[in-house]
Amino acid sequence: MAKTHQTFACQSCGAVYNRWRGRCEACNGWNTIVEETGAGSPVSGPVATRPSRARGRIFPLEGLTGEVKEAPRTSSGIAELDRVTGGGFVRGSVILLGGDPGIGKSTLLMQASAALAKRGERVAYISGEEAVGQVRLRAERLGLARAPVELAAETNVEDIVATLSQGKPPALAIIDSIQTMWTETVESAPGTVTQVRGSAQSLIRFAKTSGTAVILVGHVTKDGQIAGPRVVEHMVDAVASFEGDQGHHFRILRAVKNRFGPTDEIGVFEMTDGGLSEVPNPSALFLAGRDLAAPGTAVFAGMEGTRPLLVEIQALVAPSALGMPRRAVVGWDPNRLSMVLAVLEAHGGIRLGGHDVYLNVAGGLRIGEPAADLAVAAALVSSLSGAALPSDAVYFGEVGLSGAIRPVAQAPARLKEAQKLGFAKALMPQGREGAGRDGSGTGFPAESLRHIADLVAGVAANGKRGGRRAAQRSPVLDDEDL
Repeated sequence: MAKTHQTFACQSCGAVYNRWRGRCEACNGWNTIVEETGAGSPVSGPVATRPSRARGRIFPLEGLTGEVKEAPRTSSGIAELDRVTGGGFVRGSVILLGGDPGIGKSTLLMQASAALAKRGERVAYISGEEAVGQVRLRAERLGLARAPVELAAETNVEDIVATLSQGKPPALAIIDSIQTMWTETVESAPGTVTQVRGSAQSLIRFAKTSGTAVILVGHVTKDGQIAGPRVVEHMVDAVASFEGDQGHHFRILRAVKNRFGPTDEIGVFEMTDGGLSEVPNPSALFLAGRDLAAPGTAVFAGMEGTRPLLVEIQALVAPSALGMPRRAVVGWDPNRLSMVLAVLEAHGGIRLGGHDVYLNVAGGLRIGEPAADLAVAAALVSSLSGAALPSDAVYFGEVGLSGAIRPVAQAPARLKEAQKLGFAKALMPQGREGAGRDGSGTGFPAESLRHIADLVAGVAANGKRGGRRAAQRSPVLDDEDL
């Protein structure tokens, strides 16, 4: 008779132990470890298992060369969603979608399912949190009540798989949310690590065997991470995060993981009375309404995946009456701001130790790439000196600890986006030898900067020439760009 192992799993991080403990050593959570019971419960982590004596079957090995076929895809009918997924939903793929409550996950999925259903595809929307009547009310508010989407309010995974297996397999199945699902093979409450892992395993197996694209909606923690065991993120084919500040009407759909497309790709949406509308040119929308003559603002030419994006960096430097000045950051890494401030003091001759510093990325966008260092430094120096930066210039470049401004990737795409929106100049790191005037070969007028002291001297010279005079004429943004 096979020996059974008693296992205990943390309900916060999924760590597995061979005995009960009051505190999880992986996530430092107290009273989060419970016993795992039931057939089919996986035993992993520090628990040792006895190797099987049965001989495995021999399978053929193949080389790297051979015929490669493009994965068949189904377009969602929403261009921004297709951009994030890599061109549409791959048949048999599983996507994990996370986001804060009320950010618009269910609205986006309802619009995508309705667009697919109107094209004659079978689409199933399984809700474990809301009743069918609530889902119908949302569809009526969005004007999608006549779309032939199949609805159900169910939480048992076995019943869901059996129902979806009847007849033609759906092209898309939405499970909202995975934390409410439970499977009979696991004896544990819904929402626990064991249930989430077991339910996800059953739904992934159904997707692979039937060819149905499955979207699993996941809850998020206080830190914005998708709740539940991280093993679920490794099991699925793609992980997408729906970001945005509820105080702003912009929403960002970001691909964190994608086995069938590029990662860190984003789709931009605008929350309106009729649901989420696509934003084909987000740069023009993020820059609309900015104060051109105000000191402390700089336009950053960034990249989000393969999409160039121009956003406004806002900085405010004010004298502090506190012993420890404040450092407040919205939309950027606070640690990186501390590094830029230290470089400005050490190599730029700027004294910021007695000032409060506030930094904001306009529009509610979050920036993670180090290419924003130069734009942040320019905004800080502009705010401290009171000299407005040229309104027709963009900034990008990485600042090193030595004060050197280092080149960044995809400079031609950044400059092309700036030129399309009517900007006349770029301040950027010095390019490679022979790459052209701007260091990228595009011919766009650019000023190459080698050191952070060059930036400080340029802002100071501009302030002496014009002081607080009116900024130059703004780049023209056509109505069709908005």
